[in-house]
Amino acid sequence: MKTLTKAEEEVMVILWDLERALVRDILERLPDPKPAYNTVSTVVRVLEKKGFVSHKSYGTTYEYFPLVPKEEYTKFRFRDLMEKYFNNSFSQLASFFTKESDLSLQELEQIMQEVREEIQKKEEKS
Repeated sequence: MKTLTKAEEEVMVILWDLERALVRDILERLPDPKPAYNTVSTVVRVLEKKGFVSHKSYGTTYEYFPLVPKEEYTKFRFRDLMEKYFNNSFSQLASFFTKESDLSLQELEQIMQEVREEIQKKEEKS
């Protein structure tokens, strides 16, 4: 899978949210200052060439929809982030995340509880 540019990701997030959209629908959801219609149309066509998006035509109007599920792309990006910045080490990522984010004690305890539950599930499978 290919990594998307910032503009491509921005459009994909909108398409994942809307599920189906015309270029003008995407344009309406983009933050100000809004790009030109033709710019958004070009980004969508690039996404189509990359295999992330397809369309259904109604005459000269195209309705676009995602082909790649958000969860699939999220997993890809997460694995890429882990590899590039954390040496494929979840413990390095967790350490960084814990130190750099302003988590409350309650949030940290919730994370610990979820980790304990996953450990228990894996122990039960063994």
